[in-house]
Amino acid sequence: MTTHQSSLRQTQANTFADAFLQYNARLVVPTHLPHAFQALHPFASPEIARLVNTFYYKYYADHDVRVTMLGINPGRFGGGITGIPFTDPIRLKEKCGIDHHLPMKPELSSQFIYEMIEQYGGVQKFYHHFFIHSLYPLALVKDGKNVNYYDDKALFDAVYADIISHIQALLQLPICRRVVICIGEGKNFALLQKLNHTYHWWQTIVPVAHPRFIMQYRRKQKESYLQQYLQVLHQAKQVCFSKS
Repeated sequence: MTTHQSSLRQTQANTFADAFLQYNARLVVPTHLPHAFQALHPFASPEIARLVNTFYYKYYADHDVRVTMLGINPGRFGGGITGIPFTDPIRLKEKCGIDHHLPMKPELSSQFIYEMIEQYGGVQKFYHHFFIHSLYPLALVKDGKNVNYYDDKALFDAVYADIISHIQALLQLPICRRVVICIGEGKNFALLQKLNHTYHWWQTIVPVAHPRFIMQYRRKQKESYLQQYLQVLHQAKQVCFSKS
């Protein structure tokens, strides 16, 4: 993965979308992953590049500051195929209104996130206030199944420096530095806390349960988790955009 953080520095000519897409276009498939692990790089496809450009220019073609939400790494049925974090082909077409010819397979995390977005006020309002990404930008798989960057020590060691470079690159975007929302209360939160203690990226980190965990193990409490998310989002927005 290339860093080139300096290329992300905002100018009046560069919108949020411009700056992010410049960085996104420079992502490459890592060659240093342990044997049997693979990173998915959908952006090399002209069709996926078109969808990603359409999405970010639809919702981020401005210079406005956003609150960042950071997940673990994309899943193969969500951002790993569409190139857009927590957005599966179904939600991309039905909720974002972006047509495509991808297989209409659902992702549990995407289902939860877009239910939350709907309750927040819809995609236009949500993406005007928030920017979702992940600590590691590419989907990771082993034997055709999703893996998290922290599931294997050798994998974690291989991507650790890339995670730092990735976050430092995202920080060149117009994002709020008062608070960040960490999607994942366990190991993802622990790593972000550790890195933030070293690099002082944000003043406060607020963790929320990961959508996959909710949908797989706590589905009966989904409405309660949705309300928790909405409360955290509204509080973060107030912290970031208050005059004080």
